[in-house]
Amino acid sequence: MDLAQTIRKLRKERQKLDEMIAGLQHLREREAAKAAQPAQPKKRRGRKFMADGERKEVSARMKAYWAKWRESGQKREGNPK
Repeated sequence: MDLAQTIRKLRKERQKLDEMIAGLQHLREREAAKAAQPAQPKKRRGRKFMADGERKEVSARMKAYWAKWRESGQKREGNPK
């Protein structure tokens, strides 16, 4: 058995192992960095919910709108049921 050939083979194996270890360390560091980041709040989807003050403003505005509409005597447009 050639000693030089055995040494070359072992060095290649050591190089592969070093690369695998470096890759695993990189993954561990990424996971640690990801865990250290604060969780981001989820974005709301769908209907926007109004605060009480906003709801009162809209209510007053719509009451005035419909009162004015009734006073003008307009009829609804569209398909009658």
